[in-house]
Amino acid sequence: MTQKAIALLSGGLDSSTTAAQAIADGYETIALSFRYGQRHDRELEAAQAIAKELHLTEHYIIDIDLAQWGGSALTDQNVSVPTDGVKPDIIPITYVPGRNTVFIAIALSLAEAKGASAIYLGINAVDYSGYPDCRPEYLAAFQQLANLSSKVGLEGKAPKLVAPLVKDSKADIVRRALQLGVPIQETYSCYQGGETPCGLCDSCRIRDRALCEVGRPDLATPIGRSLYNL
Repeated sequence: MTQKAIALLSGGLDSSTTAAQAIADGYETIALSFRYGQRHDRELEAAQAIAKELHLTEHYIIDIDLAQWGGSALTDQNVSVPTDGVKPDIIPITYVPGRNTVFIAIALSLAEAKGASAIYLGINAVDYSGYPDCRPEYLAAFQQLANLSSKVGLEGKAPKLVAPLVKDSKADIVRRALQLGVPIQETYSCYQGGETPCGLCDSCRIRDRALCEVGRPDLATPIGRSLYNL
């Protein structure tokens, strides 16, 4: 009997690659996305397109309005998304307080209800500016919670929290995406939410630099090609 996995799918490159990895690992994969009060729905449109491309038959989109209290440039329209480049060792204003904790908690509920044995997460600790909820130690602590907080956990069958990209560079993630056949052109990672990615926000810069590094500037923004395709 094929085991099931929940894949958190934002519509960006990392989460789409993670969902594809879950499929490649042999799981019947269920996608889980969130409308959490983010600046735009463009990434959710991408998530739906990716779910279709990956032939996922179940895809849940959950509404949680973290914008009610803001605290991030991604959930407060009055806070500007930074466009002046990534600052090392500084947690940027694009960090959303508690977002991954909320998302994983709901994923645990879905996993138990569906009998899934794994939850695949696209978190990455290498290329971002120290988001506290993207670190291996955060993941390990949440696994302990998963083991203790549910009926299946008490039975010794808690879902495994799997973060295949957590120690990958963005270039490594692009290479993995290409190997897995992820339709990178369908993914959307820009914080601004325009019809086309801005090329200037942190997410665009990191993505474009990696695409150019692995020899795929054709998938980068025009601004990214000019910045990184040396």
